[in-house]
Amino acid sequence: MSQSYLTLAAGVEHETEVRRSRFVCALAPARTVEEAAAFIAGRRREHAGATHNCTAYVIGQRLQKGDDDGEPGGTAGTPMVQALVGRGFNDVVAVVTRYFGGVLLGAGGLVRAYGGAVTETLDLVQPVRMVPARLVSVSVAHDQAGRVENDLRASRYALREVTYAAGVTFAVAVGEDEVAAFAEWVAALTAGRARVEVGEGVHVPG
Repeated sequence: MSQSYLTLAAGVEHETEVRRSRFVCALAPARTVEEAAAFIAGRRREHAGATHNCTAYVIGQRLQKGDDDGEPGGTAGTPMVQALVGRGFNDVVAVVTRYFGGVLLGAGGLVRAYGGAVTETLDLVQPVRMVPARLVSVSVAHDQAGRVENDLRASRYALREVTYAAGVTFAVAVGEDEVAAFAEWVAALTAGRARVEVGEGVHVPG
């Protein structure tokens, strides 16, 4: 079973100063590498005159990447990734922009500065806890589709997609511990006429 994790509902920015160097940390939710790359590119355009724009992202609980952007190897991207993972965050991207203040920090100082910038910014966010769920497919005839869709939208279950073909299929994200109860609810709602199939694992706010 997948584990729960924390993510962000919205982006946040926070600035710190270490021995006259400014460190501007921006965090944002990112569910894909493409979303992370787009956010990183935007921050680099916004701070094109900065000394460094170091980055980190954690996506899908497995994909982790840090970029030192010219700082000594392992002194920026890695501690930024470790700060995210250490707090239990996932599906999130971080960019720490440094404006050099004229004082060299040394490798240890850089690790503390970049990791600390992310940690301090995480202290400011209101995290969203994501819990394991399954994507459940519910297929019904057209004559039942309207009622089923209305009841799904009014329920606590997350309706992800509606597909119209010979019948109507609803993709619904259901907490892993609620799948059996959901299937019973659908059966009662449709007098047993719906076809329910349990699919891939996803995460939903919990």
